[in-house]
Amino acid sequence: MPDHAFPLRPTPTVPVEGDKPFPVRRILCVGRNYAAHRAEMGGDDRDPPFFFCKPADAIVPPGQDVPYPSATSDLHHEIELVIAIGPGGSVFGYAVGVDLTRRDLQAAAKAKGQPWDAAKGFDHSAPISAIRKLDQVGDAKISLSVNGAVKQSATIGDMIWSADEIVAEAGKLWDLQAGDLIYTGTPEGVGPLARGDLVEGSVEGVGSLSFRIV
Repeated sequence: MPDHAFPLRPTPTVPVEGDKPFPVRRILCVGRNYAAHRAEMGGDDRDPPFFFCKPADAIVPPGQDVPYPSATSDLHHEIELVIAIGPGGSVFGYAVGVDLTRRDLQAAAKAKGQPWDAAKGFDHSAPISAIRKLDQVGDAKISLSVNGAVKQSATIGDMIWSADEIVAEAGKLWDLQAGDLIYTGTPEGVGPLARGDLVEGSVEGVGSLSFRIV
């Protein structure tokens, strides 16, 4: 007799530079962690970071295109530094990620005080680069362009909550374990994407990613 009602799905993985692939356990995301983006989204405080989640299989590995999602006419890009968690809750390394958002669904949920799951945690909503094994990133430049035009540009030092602080705060809420990814928030300049758009993002010293919306 089989052990399960149907075959188990493969664990999503992310390439690691110079090492074996990183199996993804879960994805945590930080909202409004750059002051200018917080202002453009309607806030100006420094409350403790708040988190939302994406499913592990929202990951889009390097080299894959992203299908335009259903149920939206306002898909937005959000470039982010991603922290990869290793054994014992330590920092394993960093990557470049894009938090794709169905902005119209998010706005509707906000207006009704409802959760953001449908706006943030949909299929193919978490493109990511290969992970680079680093202890620290420093005040690196982070940027994103669409069809060659720069849309987001800032430095990691502009984050309200640093990478170390984010890990510490997340550790108060969850038992961080190897395989966890934390998307750390996006700078100002978020905006819409359409089918055919080429998205390119980078974090200096960490890596880069590119994908097309199809």
